Amino acid sequence: MADTAVDGITFRDEDWYGEDLTGRRYRGCTFRDVDLTESHAQAVLFEACTFDSSRFNAADLDAAAFVGCDLRRTSFFGATLRGCKLAGSVFVGCTLRPLTVDGGQWRGVTARGADLSRLDLSGVVLAEADLADSDLHGCMLAACDLSRAVLRGADLREADLRGATLHGADLRDARLGGTRMDLAGAVALAEQHGVVVET
Repeated sequence: MADTAVDGITFRDEDWYGEDLTGRRYRGCTFRDVDLTESHAQAVLFEACTFDSSRFNAADLDAAAFVGCDLRRTSFFGATLRGCKLAGSVFVGCTLRPLTVDGGQWRGVTARGADLSRLDLSGVVLAEADLADSDLHGCMLAACDLSRAVLRGADLREADLRGATLHGADLRDARLGGTRMDLAGAVALAEQHGVVVET
C-alpha cells in the first residue's frame, strides 16, 4: 500500500502489529485502539488525524510526519523517531518514554505536563512548542531550537540546554537546579527575570 492516500476513515480495534506503513498518507483519519507495535513507517504522513488509545510501542518511525494530529492516551514506549515531523500536533496523556529521538521538526507541538524526563532531544526543533508543566528533568536539549517555546512551570533540573536557542522562550516558574546552560542561555534566563545584562 505504498504511496496510498486514505481520507476520513476510522480504524477501530485493529491489529497492525509489525505493519509496513512506508509511503502511506492518511488525512483526517481516526485510529482508535489500533495496535501499531513494531510497525515500520518510513515517510508516512498522518495529517489532521486522531489517535486514541493506540500503540506505537517499539515502532521504527523514519521521516514520518504527524501534522496537526491529536494524540490521546497513545503509547510510544520504546519507539524510535528518526527525523520525524510532529508540527502542530497535540499529545495528551501519552507515553513518550523511553523513546529514541534522532533530530526532527517538532515545531508548535503541544505536550503540556508530559513526562519527557531524561530523553535525548538534542538538535530537535521545538520552536513555539508548548511544554508547560512538563517533566524535562535530566533531559538533553543541547542545540535545540526552543525559540518562543512555552516552558512555564517545566521541571528543567539537571537538563542540558547548552547551545539551545532560547530567544522568546517562556521560562517563567521553570524549576531549575543543576541545569546546564551556555552564556547566551544564561543571559536569556536572567533577562526574563528582570536582570539587566551589560557587557
